[in-house]
Amino acid sequence: MREALLYEKLADARVRCFLCAHGCTIAPDAFGLCGVRQNIGGVLYTHVYGKVIAEHVDPIEKKPLYHFLPGMTSYSIATMGCNFRCDFCQNWQISQARASDEVSSHRRDGVTTAPESIVEAAVNAGCKSISFTYTEPTIYFEYALDVARLARARGLKTVFVTNGFMTRAMLDMAKPYLDAANVDLKAFSERFYHSHCKARLAPVLDSIRAMRELGIWIEITTLVIPGENDAEEELRAAAGFIAAVGKEVPWHISRFFPQYEFLDRPPTPAATLSRAERLGREAGLQHVYLGNVAGDSDTRCPKCQSVLVRRRGYDVGAVAVRNGACSGCGTKIAGVWE
Repeated sequence: MREALLYEKLADARVRCFLCAHGCTIAPDAFGLCGVRQNIGGVLYTHVYGKVIAEHVDPIEKKPLYHFLPGMTSYSIATMGCNFRCDFCQNWQISQARASDEVSSHRRDGVTTAPESIVEAAVNAGCKSISFTYTEPTIYFEYALDVARLARARGLKTVFVTNGFMTRAMLDMAKPYLDAANVDLKAFSERFYHSHCKARLAPVLDSIRAMRELGIWIEITTLVIPGENDAEEELRAAAGFIAAVGKEVPWHISRFFPQYEFLDRPPTPAATLSRAERLGREAGLQHVYLGNVAGDSDTRCPKCQSVLVRRRGYDVGAVAVRNGACSGCGTKIAGVWE
């Protein structure tokens, strides 16, 4: 275990955690809602420091990030746990595991791995970045921060794939070492977040705005679930919010397939995804991508429409961006290209 960051001690040996937007007040011996941070004798500890439960070399496009070092690989890691309870989670076997589950068939602690070992493995694999992904990096922030500091010293960039439910204090601490994030905007209604994630929408929107303000490159992903978050007015509102943050912010609209506790739901119809894409374009978004479907996922210049990055699945062709601009017409293309 490791003492946690971002908490305060209260009376009666209670503590209050400031890492994520739940802001849990935790009694002695109890855990926060994430299930991996415990109050022991008036001190908050994390149970997942260095406990790596998933470790892979991934294409950066898998995160998905399309405007961040395209065609490069990212060393991707996770610990168990999450501060959400999404009933449609695709990684539920590890995200819904909890250190607080003393007896559970789903409990998997992970392999103890020093931050230095992760960075060395990333360098040896030829990766250009390290991604904290698969589960929620906010809940293993202490470990992610130590890895990110070492990664920066070795010339590697770092990425969060996140639900965005962190505090501004955490983002301020991460900023010197965090280059990019893909944020899951799971819906655009408080009803959905409360019913299906046991969380709230507003802090996610605050985090997206804060990342933009701090200069962290962001891309947004929305998994469109039939009958849950696919109403036209809700998709239009989501597109409008992203456009207000920045019309150059990429929006990844992803097709749902039955997962976890949503096995009775149908896959997202292609027509729904096309409608969402149209709404994104109407809102002024320059880069809208469809995920979990076959077809065109190329990046095009918003001015001359020439192909800047050609993609076939995770295979990436030549990148026609030079010094951050379209090699054809010279229009500035937002992203991190080198």
